Amino acid sequence: MRHRMIAGLVLGLVLAPAALKAATPVAPPFWSGKPDAAAFEEIQKGRIARARQGIEKLTAVKGKHTIENSLTVYDAILTELNLAGSQSNLVENTNPDSALRATAEKMSREVSALSTEISLNKGVYDALAGMDVSKADPATRFYVERTLRDFRLAGVDRDEATRNRVTALRKEIVETGQLFAKNIRNGMRTVTVAGAADLDGLPADFIANHKPGPDGKITLTTEYPDAYPVLDYANKSDVRREMFYAFQNRAYPENMAALDSLIAKRHRLATLLGFPNWADFTTADKMVGSGKNASDFIDKIVEMSRPIGDREYQELLREKRKTDPAAAEVFLWESSYWQKKVRAASYDFDAQSVRPYFAYDKVKQGVLDVTGRLFGVTFRRVDTPVWHASVECYEMVENGEVRGRFYLDMHPRKNKYTHAAHFNIRTGIAGKQIPEAALLCNFAGGEPNDPGLMEHSQVETFFHEFGHLVHNMFAGGQQWVGIGGIRTERDFAEAPSQMLEEWVWDPTVLASFAKHYQTGEPIPVELVQRMRRADEFGKGLANLRQMTLARLSLSVYDRNPSQVNTDAMVADFTSKYQPFKPLEGTHFQAAFGHLDGYSAVYYTYMWSLVIAKDMFSKFNRNDLLEPKMAKRYRDMILAPGGSKPAGKLVEDFLGRPFNMDAYKAWLNEPM
Repeated sequence: MRHRMIAGLVLGLVLAPAALKAATPVAPPFWSGKPDAAAFEEIQKGRIARARQGIEKLTAVKGKHTIENSLTVYDAILTELNLAGSQSNLVENTNPDSALRATAEKMSREVSALSTEISLNKGVYDALAGMDVSKADPATRFYVERTLRDFRLAGVDRDEATRNRVTALRKEIVETGQLFAKNIRNGMRTVTVAGAADLDGLPADFIANHKPGPDGKITLTTEYPDAYPVLDYANKSDVRREMFYAFQNRAYPENMAALDSLIAKRHRLATLLGFPNWADFTTADKMVGSGKNASDFIDKIVEMSRPIGDREYQELLREKRKTDPAAAEVFLWESSYWQKKVRAASYDFDAQSVRPYFAYDKVKQGVLDVTGRLFGVTFRRVDTPVWHASVECYEMVENGEVRGRFYLDMHPRKNKYTHAAHFNIRTGIAGKQIPEAALLCNFAGGEPNDPGLMEHSQVETFFHEFGHLVHNMFAGGQQWVGIGGIRTERDFAEAPSQMLEEWVWDPTVLASFAKHYQTGEPIPVELVQRMRRADEFGKGLANLRQMTLARLSLSVYDRNPSQVNTDAMVADFTSKYQPFKPLEGTHFQAAFGHLDGYSAVYYTYMWSLVIAKDMFSKFNRNDLLEPKMAKRYRDMILAPGGSKPAGKLVEDFLGRPFNMDAYKAWLNEPM
């Protein structure tokens, strides 16, 4: 999940057609008019100019500062920055036009620069601090309290020289982060095999979609639809190994210097602001509270997962020895392959057996139908300008009112974001503007005669990312943009998405949309049950892998950069946490985009999973489509957005603080 705190966009407000009875004005879709680079820049510069006018208005207030003359103006400033920042962020990651992408990158830098300028503006801070909000509603009080804290964390109370250095460093960090991301987008590698025989073991539709060239050879890429099937199914070990090395070396060597620069600049910024390191600085506003607490959490998960992971590794080795009796170990590059083999041999489940039930279009409709039924809304396709022909636009409707708009950009192409993520476009504000967002994924399909058969894990990813989307849509009813949308603490933001993943394991839910792409028959209950049982295998190894990444994320930022060697750290943490040996000649950190976006807090995914498992414990496992608990969850977790601390949201929903009991029960479920 990718989430920017300064993001969003509106091209203008117009009333929706009367037939929709919309309580909130519905703006035109953000790509209306299909602006070229010059027009796009003009739109964003206008927003930046209005934000600057707002600063002047706020700091020019004479006399007493109030919610009406100060907070309202400040929130309007954030709204303009949201509009400029989010659209720029999306365009630089999706648009086929290189000139537009370059312009969007430039505008992202300008928005970030102004955001930094505001965060260090003593006049703005004093205006907000001078308000009396004692009689305001709780959400407004929390908004002001959190905003003032963020100003202090930014360094607003430092001397002018320090603030100037902070400004310069933040600008450099943004520019370096953009370079890091661009190198990943452009970092695709290729693997060439001699012919179709080298693809033995791969699904028939995969082989059919990869025709030999004039020389008889077949070229594969490191994009997800190629890389993952090869790593999972190719019987030729040399092919898997070559793909693994190519995949692990995306954006290498070009991103090594960029990553080192990011680490060094963030450390300088953190120490400038009075923190010992970036990890402590960036966790100060998270649920976890400190770098030490994050480290302790990682250790706890490793302790719980290691015995399970070690047992699973021995199963992999036993399976490998069936075909290679002399095998002494299982290598990282073949882990997923042998996991599939163990699930087939020991748990009677072949992952390829479910692919025919997961054609992309059926899965997409299933996501819409299931979430619509759960949360009492409908989704309708709308014909509107988009940035690529494969992109689809939908509106979310409730009781005749358009509650939000979103885009599905779901198939890979050159120069597009290479992972799976939710991108905010516009944060909803009650009575003023509906939310707008986009999902970016890289699934197969989207081509003529290609059904886009998906792995179940990809179906899970689709539900996960859609969980971010509905969170954003339902959280668009707050009165302030500063607490609307997904504005909870960063280490809670994944929990609603991870919880929605649970629905893809339910036989009744799957049968509602998982239909064989040729026969139309629903997926058999017995097959789903075997899939669930087989999925229990590999949890320990997966957790240890996640904690390897979490420890790397934390460790490159919790010390002086002079002590950071990312290659050595990857090798060290792989050896320490996983039963696999590290592989020389791989540099996966060069394409590990979360080292920029999440920086030190990749632990977030597991922290959020603990909360997600606890929240899911409140649902009726025998009827996951029953709407009563879903409505309570929508009202108490999703709709409040960032109007309360995340811990309080969860406590309100559960009736108690969250704990690890449900997570432990899940981790130790018998296979």
